[in-house]
Amino acid sequence: MGRSRYLRAVHQGPDGGSDGLDPDAPEALLECLAGVSERIGRPAVLVAMDDLSAIAVARIAPRLGERFRIPHQPDGLPARVADKAELSRLCARWDIPHPETVIPASGAEAAEAAWGLGLPTVAKWSRPWLLPAGSGLRSTTLVHSAAEARRLYERSDEAGCRLLLQRFLPAGPDTDWFFHGAFTRGGHPLLAGSGRKELSWPVRTGLTAVGRWLPDPAVEEAGLRIAERLGYQGILDLDFRRDERGCFRLVDFNPRPGAQFRLFTDAAGLDVVQAMYLDLTGQRVPEPVPRPGRVFVAENYALLAAVRGRQLPFRREPSARLAPSRRAPAAGADAGPGPGAAPGVPAGRRPGPDETPAAAAAAPVPDPVGAVGPAGPVRVVPQRERGRVEAAWFATDDPKPFLAMLAAFLGRGADKGARVLRRVPAHGRRTARAVVRAPRQRASGLTPPAPAAPPAAAAEPDELLTR
Repeated sequence: MGRSRYLRAVHQGPDGGSDGLDPDAPEALLECLAGVSERIGRPAVLVAMDDLSAIAVARIAPRLGERFRIPHQPDGLPARVADKAELSRLCARWDIPHPETVIPASGAEAAEAAWGLGLPTVAKWSRPWLLPAGSGLRSTTLVHSAAEARRLYERSDEAGCRLLLQRFLPAGPDTDWFFHGAFTRGGHPLLAGSGRKELSWPVRTGLTAVGRWLPDPAVEEAGLRIAERLGYQGILDLDFRRDERGCFRLVDFNPRPGAQFRLFTDAAGLDVVQAMYLDLTGQRVPEPVPRPGRVFVAENYALLAAVRGRQLPFRREPSARLAPSRRAPAAGADAGPGPGAAPGVPAGRRPGPDETPAAAAAAPVPDPVGAVGPAGPVRVVPQRERGRVEAAWFATDDPKPFLAMLAAFLGRGADKGARVLRRVPAHGRRTARAVVRAPRQRASGLTPPAPAAPPAAAAEPDELLTR
């Protein structure tokens, strides 16, 4: 941030570093922001850029008075939606698809839940911002055995929060989606849109390296509905994963801008941060002019993800033919935005794996630029669309993280190559031949039957999908 061309001035953060952002003891942050306000000399818009900051700022918002313009949130709302246990309850209450989740009350229940959900299972700590530094605990872990789930639960006191176990949703080239929106009071959308994560770093599990603005009624409906039910004001970033049946399931709620928020920039340059700024300062927010097809690229991460995943950011992809949504679309989806709908969010969705080919063939094709290949219709990204790219070249601002990632990537690749030459399985009970076959089983979209005996430890999802 210190080298950003958009930065005018830097104000020192609270004393104690991350300790100053303790939501349960926000006095250090309050004192820091009061000093910043005095130096600025007039009310300023305050935007939290991570979950912990959003939670802490919401706690002290009533005590900041007229010093800052802050989105009004009901008491404790950012902490509730960022808490993964509370999020699962909200999704169940409002009929928003969510991965099957179990909150165990003992180590035995954790082991039983892991076995019942199917292995591997995703384990998450409900409040990852509470995890102590240096403990080795990660916010999300892929659990391969019931014993591993039990051992992880036994560290709950150390983690300071509850452990959740969720059904594992396999990753693929069309499974990771996101929703960004800026909302005024009452959850009314100022600017919103859905997009697909085409490349991520780490592969299939991390931040967006390449993302594309692609309208999808199911994703948009879920995002708009949850914002309206919460009465959400401000910016949110939702992550979805598409399951084997084509259902989009909400897996994460971030009460702040996502790293790729500039993807959703309309034809006049309006994005979610600018829309919130105009709203909080009493100015009129222009009607958005959407630009679906826009691409966001973080070049340094995209380079590593493309090499690691053996993919290119701009590739030939299956034709995105439309089919009627199995869920009711948002109001005004067919003829443009209507009351309660996100401005400039058109309708249209690709058919899921359980929809008939006849229905897909009868639906219109949104992009006329296409061809027919040996595997059926393919969509070629047109040259004019390739130029609509929002670049985020972080390496020029600070090359050290990029060089560190590159060194780690090369080192990990050399280690894997040595294991293959020695025919040593990467995870003990798994053979090299099984690793090669695994992607074909997952790519077929078939769900394997539940095993009668405890399964062997599976590979990490990024390894299965990139060989």
